[in-house]
Amino acid sequence: MTSVKQSSILLPQGFIPVMLTPFQDSGEIDYDGLKALTELYLEAGCAGLFANCLSSEMFELTEDERLSITKTVVDQVAGRVPVVATGTFGGPIAEQADFVKRIYETGVQAVIVITSLIAAEDESDEVFLTRSKELIALTDDIPLGFYECPVPYKRLIMSPVLAELLATGRVIYHKDTSLDLEEVVRRIKVGEGYNFGLYDAYMVNATASLRAGAAGLSCIQGNIYPELIVWLCNHYNDSERREDVVRLQNFFDESMELVHTAYPIIAKYSLQKRGFPISLFTRREVGVLTTELQQKMDQLLEEIDDLQNDLGITSIFKKSLAK
Repeated sequence: MTSVKQSSILLPQGFIPVMLTPFQDSGEIDYDGLKALTELYLEAGCAGLFANCLSSEMFELTEDERLSITKTVVDQVAGRVPVVATGTFGGPIAEQADFVKRIYETGVQAVIVITSLIAAEDESDEVFLTRSKELIALTDDIPLGFYECPVPYKRLIMSPVLAELLATGRVIYHKDTSLDLEEVVRRIKVGEGYNFGLYDAYMVNATASLRAGAAGLSCIQGNIYPELIVWLCNHYNDSERREDVVRLQNFFDESMELVHTAYPIIAKYSLQKRGFPISLFTRREVGVLTTELQQKMDQLLEEIDDLQNDLGITSIFKKSLAK
C-alpha cells in the first residue's frame, strides 16, 4: 500500500443515484420537490446520493443554484447517507479549485471532478494528470471523486492514470462510464488497498461489475426504477436468486436504449406515472418526449411493476402514497 496519507472517508457499497433536479413549470427550481425526491431515493434504500450532476442539469444551473441544490440535499439527508456533488466547471485550475472548496462547504463527503473539464479533448493524459494533481494540491484534504461525464466530451481515466491519481490518497469515488468490463476490472484492481470505490454507470455490465468488486452502481436508471437497482446491489451474488438476477440483468439490457431517450424528461415522466409529483420541465435540450416514447415507457413501467411483484419488492411509490 502507498505510504501517502489516505482520505479517511470511505463511501458505502450500493447504489448512489445521479439525482434529478425538479423544476416548477416556470423553470425555477422546485426546492420542496427536491426535498421530497431526496426522501424517495432514501426510501428506496440508496447508499448515498450524487447531487449536482449531469442528470441534475448542472450545466444549465447558475453557480448559486449549484450550491443551493447541493446544500438542500445535504440538509435534507441530515447525515443519513453520504452526499457527493460536482465541483468543477471549467476554466483555470485555480478557479476550479476555489469552487471545489465552496461545494465542499455545503457539507458533502466528497467533491466530484469532471474529467473532460480538466484537459481538452486533444490534450494528452500527461496534461490531464498534471492539472489533476494541481487541483488536488490546491484543495487541501478534500476527498475527491472523478466522473467520466459525456459532456462536453467523454474523457476516460484508464487504469494507469487512475493508479497515479489514487496514489495521492485523495480519490475515493469514480463514476465509471468506460462501458468496458475488462477495463473496469483493471480499475478495480489498481484501487485495491485504498479507500476507494468504483461505481459503474453502465447497466449492461451491472452484475458483472459488482461481481468483479465494484463498490456499487451510479446509473440514470435509478431515476426510473431505483428499487430494482438497490435490489441488484443486495442480491447480485445471492446463489438462491440467480435466476432472478439473470432476469433483472436482461431487463436492464433490453431497456437501455429507451431510458436514455429524451433523458431526463423521460425519467421525470416515469416518476409522474409512478405517482411522484414532478413537472416535466427540463432546462437541457434533450429532444422531445413523443407520444410514441410515452407509450413505450408506459409498457416498460408495467414490466417494472411485474418484476417488482415477482421479486417481492414493495414499490416506494406505494409506500409514499400510503403515508
